Parts: sequence; structure tokens; C-alpha cells
Amino acid sequence: MKAIVHPLRKFCAPDGNHLETMKKPVTVGVMGFGYWGPLLVRNFRSLPDCRLKAVCDLNTERLKHISTLYPDIEGMTQPLQFLNGSSLDAVVIATPVKSHYPLAKASLLAGKHTFIEKPMATSSQECEELIDIAERKGLVLMVDHTFLYSAPVRKIVEIVQAGDLGDIRYINSRRLNLGLFQKDINVAWDLAPHDISIILHILGEFPVAVNCQGNAHVTPQVEDVTNMSLLFPHKRFATIQSSWLEPRKIREMTIVGSQRMIVYDDLRTREKIRIYDVRVERPPHYDTFAEFQYSYHYGDSYIPHLQQEEPLTLACRHFIDCIETNSAPMTSGRQGLELIRVLEGASASLKMNGAPFIFGSPNGPVLAPVPIGDGSAHSRKPKRTRRGPSRARNGVATLFENA
Repeated sequence: MKAIVHPLRKFCAPDGNHLETMKKPVTVGVMGFGYWGPLLVRNFRSLPDCRLKAVCDLNTERLKHISTLYPDIEGMTQPLQFLNGSSLDAVVIATPVKSHYPLAKASLLAGKHTFIEKPMATSSQECEELIDIAERKGLVLMVDHTFLYSAPVRKIVEIVQAGDLGDIRYINSRRLNLGLFQKDINVAWDLAPHDISIILHILGEFPVAVNCQGNAHVTPQVEDVTNMSLLFPHKRFATIQSSWLEPRKIREMTIVGSQRMIVYDDLRTREKIRIYDVRVERPPHYDTFAEFQYSYHYGDSYIPHLQQEEPLTLACRHFIDCIETNSAPMTSGRQGLELIRVLEGASASLKMNGAPFIFGSPNGPVLAPVPIGDGSAHSRKPKRTRRGPSRARNGVATLFENA
């Protein structure tokens, strides 16, 4: 089935003096009405160019709840009926991670533009297949890396690209809280995607290596505390600390440049970004050790103005805009694939007790991470698993659970 292209129609403005172009609203359905699904329903329903028609969830109590909130939205429990019998233009997937791939594949094969919650899938091979289907069918495939649409992150990217921080030296990120414990993914796959997506977006390049350490204290073999390090070209690196076992909720990122530094605290209601005009300088010339003195510069700090708008609203609007204009999203399947590659490398490092893993060339074909064991890296060809359509179509109902 080909992507649906809405016909344009003209209407006369109230003053009758000119004509404007108006498009038929994009019809959207949401799969999953658990934790994140209600937020997506609220946001898509608020968009003027979107008609939220149906929600699919296996939990009938959740469907009763949505019918109370939004009587005009149809509730369904059968994913295949939802995908093939609801006349939808686009599908939003907010279900457990293990079901992202089969549901997204079924959605794309049914000719629907597809919006997937992070992380995109459970492996880079699954991501590659979804990207391939979307490109062959001319469909929009978008991953919800919500923070990239937030005003603070957009402002940070603007400042970095303007060169106001100088050369970026490192980024340190902490995302900590008590819970929410997951059973199917560890804390790195649950919390770190936010930080990874922001870091990749700020630096504009893929890391050459990753190492990750962690422990499972509550659920066996499901790490609830991890420390991840990403090594980038030009001696740059980033550290990411993730935890479900912290008494305080912390959402903080520090970007250190050669000229200035930024502290981003997402939990602050206002003043989420503070820029510090501080740095340390090494003397360019000296004849004796006594003449060697580091120079510490302590300037002012300032808080840039941010035009606040809910990031998820912007992400949902961007998805609809991309469908209407046949454009590639800022957070497309390609960005989702990059994030999964980092998580795969981190998982492999965890199994090696924190030993570093090096990636294949980010400019070439996607490769599985290669361990740096005895100091020599041995490349291996990526293993591609050929999957038939049966898993995505017939296995949808069994893999689809309440998010």
C-alpha cells in the first residue's frame, strides 16, 4: 500500500479577500495507553491538523478510562484490526520495547506513517529493517527523542554551533531517581537514551568507543545502576550515570568548553540553563618552572531566555508536518539506529565487566561493536537476520502489551 497523500482544497478566508490552502487532517491512532500513551493522546488530539481516531490497548480497563476522557476516540483491543480496519494515516507506538519492532513493521507494511517511542527497537538489525521498509514505501518513520525538541536543548545546540563555548572538551550527564523499575530492559536502556540522543545531537558525530559498568541489585540480571563512557574523536568524551536507586531525582548535564561552560538542570521550573564564563588557561611560553602558572578566569554567569513549550507537543507537531510535507524528521529512523548502536555497545561492554568496545566506521555500513580485548581490534561482518513477515503480522497480538 502506498503512503496516503491528502488532496489540497481551497477555502475562502472570512474576509473573502484571499484564498488559503488547507489540508485534510492526518488521521492518527495510538497503540498503548499505559504510562506515556495518555500524554501522546493528549498532544496529538490538540493539534489542529490531526484527527486522533482510535487507541489500541489490551487492557480493557484502560480503554474504559479513555472513553470517559475522550468519548469521540474509538477503543480497540485487536492490533491487526486497529492497523488494517481503522482507515488510519499514521500510527503512534507507545508499548513495551520488545514490541516496538513487530508493531512498527506491521504498521509500515500496512502503509502507515509510524512514530515510535524510544528506544526504537531492541537491535540495530531491527532498526535497519524498519528504515528499509519506510524508505521503500515512502513513509515517514520517526523516533520520539523528546528532549531534542525541548527549548533548553535547542538553545544549547544553538550556543555550541555558534562557537560560544569554544572547543567542547567533555559532557557529563546524570539521570537518577528511585524507580521506575523495568523487567524487560535495564536502566541504561530505560534512562540513558535521553542523554545519548542529546549528546549525539550536540556533538554532531558518532562515538568511536563505549564502555559501561553496572550492577543489578534488585532484579537479577537487570542492571539498576550503570556508568557509561562514550569516546569521541578529537579527545572528546561523555559520561552518563543512570540509576533507579537514588533517593533524589536528578536530571543534570554539564557541557565543558575551552571558553565557557553550561549547566543544564531539567528539574528547575525556570532557569534550566546557566552559562558560566569560566575557564583555565595554560601559559603559552615560559622559561622556568617558577614562571609556569595556570591562569583561572572567573567571569559572570548568565541565564538565556527560553521560549517554553512542551517538547512532546513540538515532537507530535513535527511528525504531522513531516507527513504533510513529505519531509524527513529531525529524529528519523537513522537517529534511532545510532542510539541503538550505542546501547548495543554498552550492553556488550557490561557483559565484559566494563571492557571498552569500539564501533565500526560511522560513515560506512552499520557494524556490530568490536571488543578491544588485548589491545588489537578484530573487525567482524555484521550478522543480518532475515525475518519473514509472519513475526510482524501474526506475532503482533502476542507481543503487544499494555505499556
